Amino acid sequence: MRNLQEMMVQMKKMQEQVQQRLDTLRVEGSSGGGMVTVQMNGNKKLLKVTIDAEAMKDGDREMLQDLVQAAVNDGMRKVDEAMKDVMGGQLGSLLGGLPGGLKIPGLF
Repeated sequence: MRNLQEMMVQMKKMQEQVQQRLDTLRVEGSSGGGMVTVQMNGNKKLLKVTIDAEAMKDGDREMLQDLVQAAVNDGMRKVDEAMKDVMGGQLGSLLGGLPGGLKIPGLF
């Protein structure tokens, strides 16, 4: 019973660490060779959008919309990748401490 309580305390700490990591993580997504860049945090909140003047030069509204969409999608993909690494490490340290070192296929 004590091991279960200790595991629950450890899981709570890990959850807090992951949330803190989400809050502080910053990624940059881009498209059009850097013509449009976005900055996002680990919660996938869009923090900043930068559009190079060249992207607006021709007045092609649809192209600019596509570039913004692609940059945001790139940023979200990078958040997913970063968090997958964080979560895999956190789960590995938790499960590695169990008797027999439980393994989850595809994660370890």
